[in-house]
Amino acid sequence: MPGARPANSPKHRERRALSRRFQMTVWIHHRDPADIATETATATGPLAGLRLAVKDNVDVGGLPTTGACPDYAYTPQRDAPAVAALRAAGAVVIGKTNLDQFATGLVGTRSPYGAVENALRPGYVSGGSSSGSAAAVASGAADIAIGTDTAGSGRVPAAFHGLVGIKPTVGVVSTEGVVPACRSYDCVTIFAADPRLANRAMGVMAAGAPHRPWPADVRLAAPPKPVVAVFRELPDLDPLWRSAFERTVTALSEQGATIVPVDATPFLDAAKLLYNGALVAERYSAVGEFVDAHPESVDPTVGSIIRAARDLPAHRLVTDLAVLERLRTAAMASLAGADALLIPTAPTHPTIADVAADPIGVNSRLGTYTNFCNLFELCAVAVPTDEPHFGVSVLARPFEDAVALDIAAMIMGIEPVEQVWPITAAPVQELIVVGAHLRGQPLEHQLTALGARWGGPVDTAPHYRLAALDTVPPKPAVTRVPTGESGVAIAGERWLLSPAALGRFLANLPAPMQLGAVELADGAWHTGFSCAGAAAESAKDISEYGGWRAALAAGAV
Repeated sequence: MPGARPANSPKHRERRALSRRFQMTVWIHHRDPADIATETATATGPLAGLRLAVKDNVDVGGLPTTGACPDYAYTPQRDAPAVAALRAAGAVVIGKTNLDQFATGLVGTRSPYGAVENALRPGYVSGGSSSGSAAAVASGAADIAIGTDTAGSGRVPAAFHGLVGIKPTVGVVSTEGVVPACRSYDCVTIFAADPRLANRAMGVMAAGAPHRPWPADVRLAAPPKPVVAVFRELPDLDPLWRSAFERTVTALSEQGATIVPVDATPFLDAAKLLYNGALVAERYSAVGEFVDAHPESVDPTVGSIIRAARDLPAHRLVTDLAVLERLRTAAMASLAGADALLIPTAPTHPTIADVAADPIGVNSRLGTYTNFCNLFELCAVAVPTDEPHFGVSVLARPFEDAVALDIAAMIMGIEPVEQVWPITAAPVQELIVVGAHLRGQPLEHQLTALGARWGGPVDTAPHYRLAALDTVPPKPAVTRVPTGESGVAIAGERWLLSPAALGRFLANLPAPMQLGAVELADGAWHTGFSCAGAAAESAKDISEYGGWRAALAAGAV
């Protein structure tokens, strides 16, 4: 092409060399391309053929697990459950990625395999500890990647690379086969460029690698107009990023969200406990004996953090746990009435040189808005904004992962994901509605107030009669016609809600309305509205319209 630079020019050779060096720091182990190709060709399932990168503190059968420490390496015989779930769904592991050694850091530079440079911004950190996983996705080498998150490692690298990072409620995805950092707070996470793909992969992991049971009362959707808390103070936030955060908050408000400022103090005080208090004793419990026995094998900064926890007295841990509980109580009280908390994911984007000059201080600042999250058992979704390398995180209460996902979708300006991943793991009931509870109708709010999620349109089997009750607002009466009599198919909707929410809904259902089994067009039976016989018989028959909305449009109701 005229004017194109020759492919073997010095500039192109320099770029290829930089790419090779970058890829060498991203990957600790890469599978044989022939094995990858064979596995990809035969892959089946919802993730068939997607390239999966796995952080090298998570086991992949037959590949060494190093935790970014060569002398610590062992070769597991089987996959960690989280990896096994993704592979069973068709994802193909292409290799193990670099990390801050023993998942201790948020910078991505604390590794003997080299500092992972940001895939999109040369000279800047990738973020850690899941540095290689995020860089692999951002560079296009992988479609999805497994990270882990104790202090923000599934979120900070996502922000710096413009990715979506999903950190589930603590414990809902198994951490078996994961080299622990702080066992009580570790989470397995997902990185992807596409929020829908991230959601799909997390759903596969949560369903295939469950650990902590879900309660019977969870919200499966955010309200149409959520209440979102933000911190009154945003310490250490880069001025340019402060403006970007304010734009994000304004855009969310313009979409109907109510913004509520809250005091950041209990959150930020808890964040300091993770490294500055006795909670760091869990890191020593995980790998401290190895660190003591192999000082020459350990990154100096990582070693200093882990060894510092060796001689902490037990009473300090007990005291710090009590302090943490008080801070958690105060923080949750400040969020009363809010559906979620919106925060910057990180306050600034340091260069690799910045970290080298002040490895502890820079890393500590990066955890300002992330360290408290797992201590409070919150779930989180990290998403990019209109400012490059700056992201925000939506945090929600334990098990309200679907709420966080919906608000994250609002921030990204996309439609909510219909099949949010908690539906694959949490107990869920279906409810078929045909009238005043349809989306946009007067009683829809009774479902959305219970955290119910719209599941799409449905049609009943052609065995029903539809009538209009003389109520305020008008409601339909659906009855099944006797065998041999002519009925119609009725248009309706499917809603998904927790078992406890369905119980509350039924308890408040006024006569003559009742819930019963309704047959759908595909022959499946689900819980749906019906009506006591006498009331239905005296109601106006509107079956000819085939649905409530059509009857409304025709003026028949």
